[in-house]
Amino acid sequence: MPGTNLTREEARTRADLIRVDAYDIELDLGSAREGGTFRSTTVVRFTAATPGSDTFIDLVAPSVEEITLNGASLDPASFTDSRIPLPDLAAENELRIVATCAYTNTGEGLHRFVDPVDGETYLYTQFEVPDARRVFANFEQPDLKAAFAFTVTAPAGWVVVSNSPTPEPAGDGDTRVWTFEPTGRISGYITALIAGPYVGVFDTYENGDQKVPLGVYCRPSLREFLDPEAVFEVTKQGFDYFQEKFDYPYPFPKYDQLFVPEFNAGAMENAGAVTLRDQYVFRSKVTDAAYEARAATILHELAHMWFGDLVTMEWWNDLWLNESFATFAEAVCQAEAPGSKWPNSWTTFANQMKTWAYRQDQLPSTHPIMADINDLEDVQVNFDGITYAKGASVLKQLVAYVGQDAFFQGVQAYFKRHAWGNTRLSDLLGALEEASGRDLKAWSKSWLETAGINVLRPSLVLNTDGEIESFAVLQEAPALPAGAKGEAVLRPHRIAIGLYELNGDTLVRTDRIELDVDGPRTEVPELVGRHRPAVVLLNDDDLSYAKIRLDEDSLAVVTEHLGGFTESLPRALCWASAWDMTRDGELAARDYLSLALSGIGRESDIGVVQSVQRQVKLALDAYADPDWREQGLARWAAAAEEHLRAAEPGSDHQLAWARALASVARTDGQLGLLAGLLDGSAEVKGLAVDTELRWTLLVRLAATGRADEAAIAAELERDNTAAGQEHAATCRAARPTAEAKAQAWASVVDSDKLTNYVQEAVIAGFQQSDQRELLAPYAAKYFAAVKGVWETRSHEISQQIIVGLYPALEVTAATLDATDAWLASAEPAPALRRQVVEARAGVERALKAQAADRAAGSR
Repeated sequence: MPGTNLTREEARTRADLIRVDAYDIELDLGSAREGGTFRSTTVVRFTAATPGSDTFIDLVAPSVEEITLNGASLDPASFTDSRIPLPDLAAENELRIVATCAYTNTGEGLHRFVDPVDGETYLYTQFEVPDARRVFANFEQPDLKAAFAFTVTAPAGWVVVSNSPTPEPAGDGDTRVWTFEPTGRISGYITALIAGPYVGVFDTYENGDQKVPLGVYCRPSLREFLDPEAVFEVTKQGFDYFQEKFDYPYPFPKYDQLFVPEFNAGAMENAGAVTLRDQYVFRSKVTDAAYEARAATILHELAHMWFGDLVTMEWWNDLWLNESFATFAEAVCQAEAPGSKWPNSWTTFANQMKTWAYRQDQLPSTHPIMADINDLEDVQVNFDGITYAKGASVLKQLVAYVGQDAFFQGVQAYFKRHAWGNTRLSDLLGALEEASGRDLKAWSKSWLETAGINVLRPSLVLNTDGEIESFAVLQEAPALPAGAKGEAVLRPHRIAIGLYELNGDTLVRTDRIELDVDGPRTEVPELVGRHRPAVVLLNDDDLSYAKIRLDEDSLAVVTEHLGGFTESLPRALCWASAWDMTRDGELAARDYLSLALSGIGRESDIGVVQSVQRQVKLALDAYADPDWREQGLARWAAAAEEHLRAAEPGSDHQLAWARALASVARTDGQLGLLAGLLDGSAEVKGLAVDTELRWTLLVRLAATGRADEAAIAAELERDNTAAGQEHAATCRAARPTAEAKAQAWASVVDSDKLTNYVQEAVIAGFQQSDQRELLAPYAAKYFAAVKGVWETRSHEISQQIIVGLYPALEVTAATLDATDAWLASAEPAPALRRQVVEARAGVERALKAQAADRAAGSR
């Protein structure tokens, strides 16, 4: 039985048979305030290549009331397993389906949210990958494009936004009717509907005769925090940059961006109606890294209007190309667009995206960038660090390989050739080959069709005068993790080698050599005869995707002077290399802590500072010898307090250190400081103890038993918003009592009533690294429950539970054994198996790193 799955072969067969012309969709949301269900009517016109043949249309709904195909009524009881069979097709067909569909609280389909501030109801759709069928019957695959016309009945006074411009509503009484013009030919998963008493701010993008209406929306309770001018500024920079580089005008009639509640992802590229998580409307002070991340998301979704929406993948095996291109585009736009506030975006890319990719590529589930996606369940777990981050890293390498001008020339030809259609990877590579004159078949095979990471190391031989007698770049292909498919391979790399000298305590680049690296050893004759520099940095400027190792002398200098690089990108590369060595057990957790403490005080890039802070905490929690861990945590907590008090008042660094201290405070004095900041009896000059920081402090106080239910309830009364309710749920689950853990577990595992965001908040509170003894009994409970969770919950909800409640803090051989026993006996579905295997790999890695740290402690 297919259930809610769809295979690639089924999709291919259906695409060969039919061509969809248009949908007319009527949705009656008039009773949305009451919740439950809504009426959905779909009329779809399509042709069939073989009259008399059969196919099916997709729908996930509580019931179907009417099915009419070419004027003939079909039995509604034929609807089963998310499909409605369509027999005996004509050459030209008209299908009408009337169904009762359901609102959700999971962030999938038509999500319904009630704002506790105003009691109003807010709706939005999220359809990628296969959830348009939760709202209207459709042929749920990206290559069956069509025009979509929505007619929506909703309460009077609401705002209704879709892909086409919002019309004036008609009617009187308690409801109104919005009749939208048809869209261009787009895929169903990028259609959208957002409805409720949202508030909007408007502007226009103008470029010569081109005028594109712009809108930014949020809930009224967030309007005071919305900064639409900043959103419009980034958006217009993106319009300018992408239209120039793509040489194709923005393809849709308007561009709305809607900040919506309880959104699972960062954002979604609905054509002309982008939805974004409303945490991007900052209620409290955040660091510049948060503004940079929001801008990157805005640009990512805008790039999708061309790459993904105008031209769309044929099937989900090219999802990577869709996401990788947008991820690359966001970074290059931030780096190059005139007026950009974040010209160092490649530092952030190296620091965050690359780290994500390297982690994902070393899991047993690693896969080629061009993954083999057999069905919908495959793709739903493939929104990972390879699809986004490794893919984007490899696109950056491709740009270095063919040249940026040739790359964008190829992209321009691709858009013109395939506008409003569907493509495969070969279509893009063909356009790039034409533009660059390079044969990309071998490049594609080595980079896109294989898994794993290469390691690049320098090999230096010096003469007695300290001059370089020989220099080579050594390339290794470490074996893929156990269980991974395929073989490790060496790849061609276009890299730069940076040469750095010490000027006092500053590291200055004195030369840069760019070259092609291929095979196990690549000689670099340009360096022969030169005096050995203080630091030799492979892959300077981060052109390629590879783990980088420093030679012994360079490592010694970097360890002492990591904060001395004048540019942020080489610092980020060295930080990333050190973190990678820590994860691999080549650098002990205690030594990573020492490196961080010696260098982080001079790190000016706030995004790098916050990443190092998170990594230090993870290293101490997971990779440190348990017998030494408390010493390391105490040392880190003391340093966090010291940096907090020394930071410039009101600065981003001060806020970052306040949060870092709140995550690790352990002494009476440190916890007293947190409590004092919360109740106003203590002060750190310049530190604004605002709404979000108050909750950050309270979570730690609750987790250490310093804040009880009364304190949590009082804070919630102070901030009785959706975000406040989520934070309160985290605090309650974080309390160090058996009762609190039992209540949290039951609310997530034994009940399905929590919304996606509240469930996520409870899980975050439940898993406290200082509460391992309290959590130990839940390992067995996890394995007893996890298969049932997968079989009965939606994808997003089950993934939160499967990943979030895995006993990752129980870093023991017993956890590995229990996991292996479950994998052997439970017969899990492939997507479920993958998630559990990935979680297991984290424990296995932690055990090896702890052994390395233990050995370092005995030196």
